[in-house]
Amino acid sequence: MPTPTAITMSAGRLNVPANPIIPFIEGDGTGPDIWRASVRVMDAAVAKASGGKYQIHWHEVLAGEKAFNKTGNWLPDQTIEDFKKYLVGIKGPLTTPVGGGIRSLNVALRQMLDLYVCLRPVRWFKGVPSPVKRPQDCEMVIFRENTEDIYAGIEMAAGTPEAAKVLAFLEKEFPKDFAKIRFGSAKAGVDWQKQLESVGMPARETSLQVGIGFKPVSFLGTERLLHSAISYAIKEKRKSVTIVHKGNIMKFTEGAFKDWGYQVATKHFRSHIVTERESWILGNKEANPNLSSEANAKMIDPGFDMMTADQKAKIIKEIDSVLAAIWGTHGNGAWKSKVMIKDSIADITLQQVLTRPKDFDVIACMNLNGDYLSDALAAQIGGIGIAPGANINYVSGHAIFEATHGTAPKYANLDQVNPGSVILSGEMMFRYLGLSGDPVWTTAADLIIKGMDGAISAKTVTYDFERLMKAEGDTTVKKVKCSEFADAVIGHM
Repeated sequence: MPTPTAITMSAGRLNVPANPIIPFIEGDGTGPDIWRASVRVMDAAVAKASGGKYQIHWHEVLAGEKAFNKTGNWLPDQTIEDFKKYLVGIKGPLTTPVGGGIRSLNVALRQMLDLYVCLRPVRWFKGVPSPVKRPQDCEMVIFRENTEDIYAGIEMAAGTPEAAKVLAFLEKEFPKDFAKIRFGSAKAGVDWQKQLESVGMPARETSLQVGIGFKPVSFLGTERLLHSAISYAIKEKRKSVTIVHKGNIMKFTEGAFKDWGYQVATKHFRSHIVTERESWILGNKEANPNLSSEANAKMIDPGFDMMTADQKAKIIKEIDSVLAAIWGTHGNGAWKSKVMIKDSIADITLQQVLTRPKDFDVIACMNLNGDYLSDALAAQIGGIGIAPGANINYVSGHAIFEATHGTAPKYANLDQVNPGSVILSGEMMFRYLGLSGDPVWTTAADLIIKGMDGAISAKTVTYDFERLMKAEGDTTVKKVKCSEFADAVIGHM
């Protein structure tokens, strides 16, 4: 076997040796059970894909309870240094420390390594129980921004001097905005007290109890996320990228994320993409070559006739600009082969991924919206137990692949839980290593998918799926242990 060697990054490309050193954290609670099963699947896939010529050198690093018990530190400096040195790693579920310090080990790792993309693919395996009628229609990839929004939020607890200082500053410097804080002033508290007393309710504390929070959203943070999402969509021949936001309410954070997303798309990927609005303009012109810009405007903006003269002129100018800029490259139906860039309000998105899942392909979103969406979509395809995840910096090459579920300590050491999340995170890791251009890693990823498909289709599943399948009336399902499920996956490669 070749000497174990570190993965490196040069000229924007990964260099992956045949025997790479890959750090791993086995995880807390059920983590050791899951890891033992998953690592056998990953090793078998690499051996089969390479004809026995490749082998991963697994390098354990510590985090979570195991780290605390051995070192007194939940996240030792050496762990961070090893992830920095070896670029690519994988981890099981980790306990969040109790009693202060690090709010979340997962978040800490993402921030320390600047892993700005949280990548969450969603796909259904035939036979997996689902609460929806057509889970096979739910096949999406979520690019969730990992370093801003609420994960970089600043909060002041209600009633603290810090919160009072911020409220006083807003009241003095931004009185119009301060007026939106319903109970931000002492007078508001007194007025509310009087209202309570007027209807016979008892007196209560009127001191200021207002929690304050800020969330940052930047152009640079948005740019690198959207650049990654659109690059992925083009490379993987996906049909669309949907920018999910709540910009109708938060216009200068979520709304800016949407606007900047379109800017990134049109500036950096002009020949590969078309925006949804541009597709309307081009499609209208194709259907009627003699269509005037004003008539086109009325078709894409039904309220055109009620607009002011300046608003009308702006829409007409937009149409003229689009036709002048891209008719030659995108007209006459050429736009239909491009990646569609569109946007969707977060709340309607949560509805439409259920009712119209085929309308979505790649989704780019801020942190909180991505948190909701990824878990909601995981529920559609069988639950978070088989939902993989990755945290990636495509510029530096650093990436950590991870189980997306919790530690489930009551099932620890029972060889019982579903290892699918870590197994599929390994599959994602191999596809990432395949960006080096070496087909062995992509083949290994394909083998894992084949093995998972085979094991589940044969109804050889862990207790979580077995329970759901029996509840649906299937009496032929076979319940196996965590380790036995790994055997089944390997057997179906």
